[in-house]
Amino acid sequence: MIRIRDLWMTYATAQGKEPAVRGVSLDVAEGAFYTLLGPSGCGKTTTLRCVAGLERPDAGEITIADDLVFSSARGVWVPPYDRKIGMVFQSYAIWPHMTVFDNVAFPLRYKKPKPSRAEARDRVMAALALVRLDGFENRPAPYLSGGQQQRLALARALVAEPRVLLLDEPLSNLDAKLREDMRLELRDMVERLRVTTLFVTHEQIEALTMSDTVAVMKDGVIVQEGSPAAIYGQPAQAFVADFIGKTNLLRGHVAALGASETGMVADVATSIGMLRCRVDAATREGDDLTLTVRPEHIALSTDGRADDADGGNTVAGRVETVIYLGNLLECAVAVGPELLRVQLHPSAAVARGADVQLALPIEHCLAMRH
Repeated sequence: MIRIRDLWMTYATAQGKEPAVRGVSLDVAEGAFYTLLGPSGCGKTTTLRCVAGLERPDAGEITIADDLVFSSARGVWVPPYDRKIGMVFQSYAIWPHMTVFDNVAFPLRYKKPKPSRAEARDRVMAALALVRLDGFENRPAPYLSGGQQQRLALARALVAEPRVLLLDEPLSNLDAKLREDMRLELRDMVERLRVTTLFVTHEQIEALTMSDTVAVMKDGVIVQEGSPAAIYGQPAQAFVADFIGKTNLLRGHVAALGASETGMVADVATSIGMLRCRVDAATREGDDLTLTVRPEHIALSTDGRADDADGGNTVAGRVETVIYLGNLLECAVAVGPELLRVQLHPSAAVARGADVQLALPIEHCLAMRH
């Protein structure tokens, strides 16, 4: 439904031209929820705006459905109003001088062919009902709550029955609880409508909970693309592992290679000792690697008997901090020169200053190349 090939976009600055997007290529299947995730300045919003036609790229091709809307090689440029898209901006862009009804009806004024007044009203009311704003049509838009304004912006984007929906961090202005509720609402609505969606966010939780596919961006390029489970559980590089959730990163080098029932393993010399982890077939002795292990996968014991079913990767440390987060305890444990994060059940009996044993299971120690 959305196809981007070798997209380049630069901005003029006082220091010269700066690349915002560098050779981005991606495919969004029909009905899929595809998320561009990354820190500020990584190029995700610029990519979205290029799809919308709000930015004119330097090079590349963009196709929406079967229509080529931009091609530098063929000299094709389709303006935003002819791309049949719906877009929700980070600021919502709600017109304060209009009622809720008039805000939603606005895109229909420019739809070709233009619907009759009766048809337009029916479509507006249907869109308002879809986002649970029926009964609010005569209310001035500024009198809506933040969550209602977000839903109003979504209704306006959907009323013209777009081929694709573009979402530019639409939940960022909501408080934490409302944001969580709207994540579920938005995902449910998109699934029911089966509308192809390209979503931009810097929030990892949003990407993991809402997406079919996540593309992590850094410095204008996509560094990894995959399902939420793959992005979180099998990061391809240290940046992805560190950006998606919390993790522990340990640099080291391969001291020895071996084999197990499930594949190759390596003994990696790190600053906290020798750790065994799974590696790919291309790994060689002496290779520099970075190990990542998530805090929730580390077992902690205060009686000197850390449970490690793999028979290795047990290290001694001292608890430096214990933070109660309601649903879990987050501990920082000093192991040699490193401070490892460990997440425990909130009922765990652990105190600051305690000497502990940590077990880092081999199956959860992932090796990545620098």
